[in-house]
Amino acid sequence: MVGRGVRCAGVLTLFLTPAHFPRGRRFGSRPLFSLRISHSQLGSGVKKCQIYKRHLSTTSNSQTPNSTMAKTKELSKDTRNKIVDLHQAGKTESAIGKQLGVKKSTVGAIIKKWKTYKTTDNLPRSGAPRKISPRGVKMITRMVSKNPRTTRGDLVNDLQRAGTKVTKATISNTLRRQGLKSCSARRVPLLKPVHVRVRLKFAREHLDDPEEDWENVIWSDETKIELFGKNSTCRVWRRKNAELHPKNTIPTVKHGGGNIMLWGCFSAKGPGRLIRVKERMNGAMYREILSKNLLPSARALKMKRGWVFQHDDDPKHTARATKEWLRKKHFKVLEWPSQSPDLNPIENLWRELKIRVAQRQPQNITALEEICMEEWAKLPATGGEREREREIIDRG
Repeated sequence: MVGRGVRCAGVLTLFLTPAHFPRGRRFGSRPLFSLRISHSQLGSGVKKCQIYKRHLSTTSNSQTPNSTMAKTKELSKDTRNKIVDLHQAGKTESAIGKQLGVKKSTVGAIIKKWKTYKTTDNLPRSGAPRKISPRGVKMITRMVSKNPRTTRGDLVNDLQRAGTKVTKATISNTLRRQGLKSCSARRVPLLKPVHVRVRLKFAREHLDDPEEDWENVIWSDETKIELFGKNSTCRVWRRKNAELHPKNTIPTVKHGGGNIMLWGCFSAKGPGRLIRVKERMNGAMYREILSKNLLPSARALKMKRGWVFQHDDDPKHTARATKEWLRKKHFKVLEWPSQSPDLNPIENLWRELKIRVAQRQPQNITALEEICMEEWAKLPATGGEREREREIIDRG
């Protein structure tokens, strides 16, 4: 009754055709089965015997009769409607299943639901109702929109007074579904009314400037980079109570372990020169930096004739001697509103530079300077000045 067999390394595999099985006891419609008997012997007795039965199929997605079925993909609304249309046209469930490539049982379930509920849409599923009613959701959404500094504890107390008891986690999940997420408030310069007016005037005057004008601007600024400062955030995957493991910590020292002051410039074509300022910067030193680095940067960046220089309103930049020096050199200077570092696209480069430097973990000031220079040369160009102006106008 058995078919052809193959023995190797203590494993006997027998190939059986459906003819080897009694009538009425066939295993599905598969054309061929194999019976594998794996055994190991101790002396003359068989100590272990395992029998495996599997289907042999030419398809790659064949499954054993006892294998766990994967979760099937939900049929589309269009497919469900086609099933109903074909059913109304007089076709059988088997014919519909073959035509659409859907199991007969699935076709039957969809037709039954349509007959019962007159719809092919998903019916409401079982599960616990939302803790917060739609009215409560509107209330807490309105509160945080009016006052973004409202805490979750405040919202829990307000809902409790209204008769709804929830946790802070429920508050977070509810607001997240409304598109609201708790974030750290960004630190920005304090703006007085005069600053707001000047910034708004600047944005309106330059909003319609062509892109070519912004491409002809050299942006500049100074920044400080600390050796072990918080130049970037760092997240780690760790277990509970392992927060102090060396792999899960960032070393810090008082005052950042030392720092360096940098002056740099860039244009839409890429970064210009970056230099370290080793002494306390004053007006005279600033003018010396410009005399040695501004024009060489413009040449290296291949700026067009009539290019414009930008710097902020730091006292060193707006000193009478500095203005006179720029005038004698025939440099065009972009008039800049006070308290507006957020308008300067070089801030994006500083942030990216600090992140890259922190990732390389310099251990001393010399290495810090070298890494800064290396990473600065790799930075891509940035822009988006027009988008910044639109944001200012929108904020009023």
